[in-house]
Amino acid sequence: MLNSVGTPLTWGLFVAGILFLLALDLGVFHRKVHRVTAREALLWTLIWVALSLAFNGYIWAVYGDARALEFLSAYLIEKALSVDNIFVFIVLFRYMKVPQEYLHRILFAGIVGALLLRGVFIVAGLALINLFSWTIYLFGAFLVYTGVRLLFVSEGGDAAPEGAGDDNWVKKKLEAWLRVTRDFEGPRFFVRRDGKSYVTTLFVTLVMVETADVMFALDSIPAIFGISTDPFIVFTSNVCAVMGLRAMFFLLEDIIDRFYYLKYGLGLVLSFVGVKMLLGHGLGAYLAPIHIPIGWSLGVVAALLIGSATLSMILPPPRK
Repeated sequence: MLNSVGTPLTWGLFVAGILFLLALDLGVFHRKVHRVTAREALLWTLIWVALSLAFNGYIWAVYGDARALEFLSAYLIEKALSVDNIFVFIVLFRYMKVPQEYLHRILFAGIVGALLLRGVFIVAGLALINLFSWTIYLFGAFLVYTGVRLLFVSEGGDAAPEGAGDDNWVKKKLEAWLRVTRDFEGPRFFVRRDGKSYVTTLFVTLVMVETADVMFALDSIPAIFGISTDPFIVFTSNVCAVMGLRAMFFLLEDIIDRFYYLKYGLGLVLSFVGVKMLLGHGLGAYLAPIHIPIGWSLGVVAALLIGSATLSMILPPPRK
């Protein structure tokens, strides 16, 4: 069994609250298709951060400061990794030429799908750790590898990343298996013509977004396992961070390229969490477990992310 501080009641209330906020967002505040302004994006970003911090305060009051620090650390890591997500989404949307007024709809649908997929990943990952304790070493080693790769592997120029472009495997398969419209059909994902059902270009873009998010989840969820293995803490921190992803997209859409050095901060964070995970379980007879206090972990993660973001604002990126 997976031990958790969350009771069935708290799980139910949290999920119900998220569903209510999603319904309120789409059904009331963004019922009409429109282009989201920077001011609106900033307002919603602040609202989602405030709600997440308020929930963090609830965890501190009910479950104690240790769980609250775990939630905050996991939330901060997931939030920072979301910036990398946003960069790929921006390139993908530009490549697919998605009209600005449809971006909110596709991001909303993408986030709903991401919440479901990440819930499955979290349950599967924690079940593996619970059944086979040695899998924690695989997660730790994978995080170290991913972090080192961010630090030393070049991005390879301005070409469209995996997940965008005519050579994308997902795009090619969808166009081969399904009837796809040649252009966008408003904010709709499905249409009928002459008695036949079609998926729109917007639906193809949505599937590409979900595929890209799955790839990012392979990094972010093991990173959260390095902070906590409590299902309630892992799931709620992940959900709170993802819920604000859409507003962050519109806020950072025009300035994301300025955060050049953030990828190095993310690389150091992933490497640190991977090493922390490995040290926390030791190496059998060769090394006794070394537990890094969660407060120290939060301080290191915050310092690396804030430092790399600040450096990006001060120093211009190197010329290519």
